[in-house]
Parts: sequence; structure tokens; C-alpha cells
Amino acid sequence: MHALSIPTWLIHISSVIEWIVAILLIWSYGVITENRAWWGLSYAMLPALISAMCACTWHYFDNSPNLEWLVTLQAAMTVTGNFTLCIAAWWLWRTSKSLET
Repeated sequence: MHALSIPTWLIHISSVIEWIVAILLIWSYGVITENRAWWGLSYAMLPALISAMCACTWHYFDNSPNLEWLVTLQAAMTVTGNFTLCIAAWWLWRTSKSLET
């Protein structure tokens, strides 16, 4: 747990909490608007959340070499999250275009 300073830990943990809150708010907006594309966006955010949790876990255990697989998982989840967020953004765009006509 000594791998990061306290201010850096605060940023890491608050970022994870913010991301969870954002997922919940986006899901709620999807429920209110009855637009499934918003639900898709909230699901698409999950790989990025997993990535952040991998980073926090690895740092919590002082960047242990035994947990280096978490770094690989974090990278994979970041790439996956980028693709899922791109697809979700496209879906939202398509949905908004169909609502305009």
C-alpha cells in the first residue's frame, strides 16, 4: 500500500467511485427515457471500471510481481472498454438520429 502517496490514492479511489456513480446515473437516465442505448452505454463503461479496479488492486499490494497479470488484465480491459464505449456512442448517435425523424 506504500506504492502510492495518500493524495494519489484519493484520486484513484475517487475516480473509481465517480465512474460507478456515472454508470448508475446513466442507467437511471435510460430507465427514465426508456432508451436502451443509455443502458448500453452503462454496460459499455464496465470494462473501464474493471481496468481501474485492477490498477487499484495492484497498487494496494505494492505492485507485487506475483500480481503482474493484473497489469495485463488492466490493459486488456482498457482496450475492450475503448471499443465498447465507441460502439455505445455510435448506438446513442444512431438512436438520436432516429428520434429526430
